[in-house]
Amino acid sequence: MRVVADLQLHSKHALATSKNMDLEHIAEGARAKGLDLLGTGDFTHPEWLAELKAKLEPIPGTGLFSFGGVTWMLAGEVSNVYQEGGRVRKVHHLLYAPDFDAVDQVNDALSGFGDLASDGRPVLKGLGSAELVERVVSACQEAVVIPAHAWTPWFGLFGSKSGFDSLRECYQDQTQRIFAVETGLSSSPPMNWRLSSLDGVALVSNSDAHSPNPWRLGREASVFDMEKPSYREVFDAIRQRDRRRFLYTIEVDPAYGKYHLTGHKKCGVSAAPEEAKRLRNICPKCGRPMTVGVLQRVDELADRPDGFTPEGAIPFKTLLPLYEVISLAAGVNRLYAASVLEEQDRLIRAFGSELSVLLEAPPESLARHTKPEIARAITAVRDGRLAFKPGYDGVYGVPSLG
Repeated sequence: MRVVADLQLHSKHALATSKNMDLEHIAEGARAKGLDLLGTGDFTHPEWLAELKAKLEPIPGTGLFSFGGVTWMLAGEVSNVYQEGGRVRKVHHLLYAPDFDAVDQVNDALSGFGDLASDGRPVLKGLGSAELVERVVSACQEAVVIPAHAWTPWFGLFGSKSGFDSLRECYQDQTQRIFAVETGLSSSPPMNWRLSSLDGVALVSNSDAHSPNPWRLGREASVFDMEKPSYREVFDAIRQRDRRRFLYTIEVDPAYGKYHLTGHKKCGVSAAPEEAKRLRNICPKCGRPMTVGVLQRVDELADRPDGFTPEGAIPFKTLLPLYEVISLAAGVNRLYAASVLEEQDRLIRAFGSELSVLLEAPPESLARHTKPEIARAITAVRDGRLAFKPGYDGVYGVPSLG
């Protein structure tokens, strides 16, 4: 059975999220997207945890839960802020646990480092990444810690602003417990494959959604083949990088991400790695430092050429949310446009889910259900024929039909 999993999202209790990020709206959006397994997000937040305990039904023997026609895994995200190596480090981590008792134990282990009620993704001050892993696993041996959006400049494991140059440098004696990293929107599996030091870990993808709309949920995801999904089997498939069970990841083009290139948002300046190095990462308009993007950061740490693929690598498919595909084809440049939403919803009803439209609907069927330019745009996404003006310094990339 195919299982499409989006194991990182946030609740309405996290900063800068939609008020509709509750279980009901998230489940509705997940069904429309075609997602089977969701991370709850934010299990460190006491109000959200109380809601999870009240509404989620345990699925016996699996470590997973049911609500709203979707299967759920208990998940959270924390922000570790600490001093190490003479620098302030800021690293986001995903946390997973198999039951509510384990969640309570993990929260107890972390509560002394920050106010867990302050944000769905709380700041843990003075708690280093290695100590976080040790405390979480000591609280529950089956708990899992995964570096979130590993390359994001401000809060990623390898981030140019406050990250590290290697897994070992960050996690020290706990490195062996890190068996996966999340690629994030601004990096792709091929970019990560350029680092031989990552050959021993799996690459996972999730949406980091702050809205329940289908163009946010599942924009990145991990896809499995499991007869009966369970907490243990999901993470065993990831840990083993078992291509029989871990089929592929769904990615957006990394140029779509907000931090792909080096740049300076205020001045509208962006630069590819070689140009950024020539400029010494200084904005040519105002003379201030630019934010070093993910592509340049990968270049700095890579020990392999672009295009290298390690043996046994998990495959991936590159997509773009359906709303944006329709917007692109129709020349509409705003969110929540009624005409685009109507066409999106009509296609979802016709084919069962957004992912069915994007991945599976035959071209001849698309041609019968939508305008020719939209059908062609969907096919172009599948075939990798989109071009992008790359994102930089917090600005999303802009797609165009090549």
